[in-house]
Amino acid sequence: MILLIDNYDSFTYNLLQYIEELGEEVVVYRNDAISIEDIKRLDPSGIVISPG
Repeated sequence: MILLIDNYDSFTYNLLQYIEELGEEVVVYRNDAISIEDIKRLDPSGIVISPG
């Protein structure tokens, strides 16, 4: 699972679509709606930080 951090930028969902096309599961969280502890619990295989 890939964690995509949304920095309130419209390009975030373009990134989501591209990553999903590669066959990856993606979860999106707004930058102010997730903590380091949450990220540790999710244990993503990768993190993508959107522009913004």
